[in-house]
Amino acid sequence: MANDDVIIRKLSKLSEYVNELRMANDISWNEYQKNVRNRAFVERYIHIAIQTVFDIANHIISYRGWKEPETYRETFSILASHGVLPDEKIADYQNMASFRNMLVHHYDKVDDEVVYGIFKNKLDDFVLFRESILEYLKKI
Repeated sequence: MANDDVIIRKLSKLSEYVNELRMANDISWNEYQKNVRNRAFVERYIHIAIQTVFDIANHIISYRGWKEPETYRETFSILASHGVLPDEKIADYQNMASFRNMLVHHYDKVDDEVVYGIFKNKLDDFVLFRESILEYLKKI
């Protein structure tokens, strides 16, 4: 069994990041556009939430001895193939991986509308990931 304590601790941090983003409901599109601190806050918290998702996923994959992913996108296909994540969410999580790569490697070309859209519309993907991992932990 993967070290549940490590996974639970990381899931707790993931919830913390999502909650911080949700509490920032005062950041309107107008405020986001004109305030560099707001943009930096949203980008950074989304980035560390995504990184936490990868850490959890890779911890499970490594411990279980499953095929090592060649890309971040493949990580989610591997989890889905073992019943950890729902198949219908793979594309959403793979998009998350692509977005993370843009934040890290092409930070000078980040599209504010995309970031803001994730901030306002996609935080539930993190919640579903957390719930899926907790369900998986109950089964093993």
